[in-house]
Amino acid sequence: MFDDDFFMPMVKRFGPAIDIYEDGDNVVAEASLPGIDPKDVDVTVENDTLTLQGQTKSEQEEKDKNYYRKEVRSGSFHRSVQLPYAVDGDKAKASYENGVLRIIIPKAEHAKAKKITIESK
Repeated sequence: MFDDDFFMPMVKRFGPAIDIYEDGDNVVAEASLPGIDPKDVDVTVENDTLTLQGQTKSEQEEKDKNYYRKEVRSGSFHRSVQLPYAVDGDKAKASYENGVLRIIIPKAEHAKAKKITIESK
């Protein structure tokens, strides 16, 4: 009975879900951040690690309600993910649309696939 998260204390931190995939010469990360103002999100790339952190605020909370359960997020979030390739973080670009933060990070030159010509004799 006490295994239900109903009895667990409310957590004020969460880590957003992140999808990471390869798109040609780029590594792309997409994070689900619905309802969060992109101005409240910090994105950094350091040592081939992508970090998202920020705040989500509950603008108004009604004190008159007797909540049985309140699951609407409010608080800080932090998530760091090791990227699968060496990247050039200085050239990263981020955009936010429909609750999804999309970060495109070019692979470092030494991480890109190189075609090797075969010489025949």
